[in-house]
Amino acid sequence: MSQLPTSDLQAGKVFAKTDITTRRTRLREFQAQLVERMQTARSGEDTRVNQLGVMIGGSRCLLNLQTAGEIVSVGTVTEVPLTQPWFLGLTNIRGNLISVIDFAQFQGHAPTPIDKDSRIVAFAPSLSFNSSLLVSRVLGLHNVAEMEAQADVQDESAPWVSKRYLDRESHIWSELDLSLVIQNPQFLHVGL
Repeated sequence: MSQLPTSDLQAGKVFAKTDITTRRTRLREFQAQLVERMQTARSGEDTRVNQLGVMIGGSRCLLNLQTAGEIVSVGTVTEVPLTQPWFLGLTNIRGNLISVIDFAQFQGHAPTPIDKDSRIVAFAPSLSFNSSLLVSRVLGLHNVAEMEAQADVQDESAPWVSKRYLDRESHIWSELDLSLVIQNPQFLHVGL
């Protein structure tokens, strides 16, 4: 079995470190740009109608920037006994205990697998409700003015969907009204 010269091994380690560092730097830059764009949109300086795009299960969803709060990686979630399976538990976000809901599972779909792309999207403080949604991926900000509004289809199984849009790539986006989510009796009843 042949061995690589020490210089080749060191070069491989340097390359791997550089690749990881580059990816982390790009991720930080993307997150900083996203935060900046969200703050601009909230302040009203941006005339576009931006909403936060997320994947919940297999569905593309839009969250109003006035009701979507902080976005964090999935860290430690402490389970709470005798709760619904979609109530994943509690997590600590900047010193606040926040409930974590698998919204896909809440809607009757398969549980959301937690991987490197998964995120927790906290509800904005303006809702006065310490909760968050587990999402498969954050897809960035989307301008709904560039999408085609779909005919109003009232879905009784999802009363929190206020509108649906079709984007240029023919993807359907559902706009979630988080203020309606927190008024839903089923969402409020987490105990078994």
